[in-house]
Amino acid sequence: MPESRDIKGIIRHVAEVIIGELKLEDVTADTFNPDMDLVDELGIDSMDLATIALVLQDEYKIVIDEDDYPKLKTIRLIADYIKEKLTAKS
Repeated sequence: MPESRDIKGIIRHVAEVIIGELKLEDVTADTFNPDMDLVDELGIDSMDLATIALVLQDEYKIVIDEDDYPKLKTIRLIADYIKEKLTAKS
């Protein structure tokens, strides 16, 4: 599990996962806008989002409900969702 469980650490880790999974160039976790709309502005499709969700589920040992995917439009929303799941779990 990623070391940092605070919201900034989760945002950074989610950005790193997205950058790695989508093989994004010219962007780092530090320069990735956490409020960018991943679908409208970055062009992530449902398969990309499913892949990212699976990686995050694995790493954080949580379940991301498929019905919640449409709500996970930005890194910040994904991080808030993960934080909520982690808090509920502990």
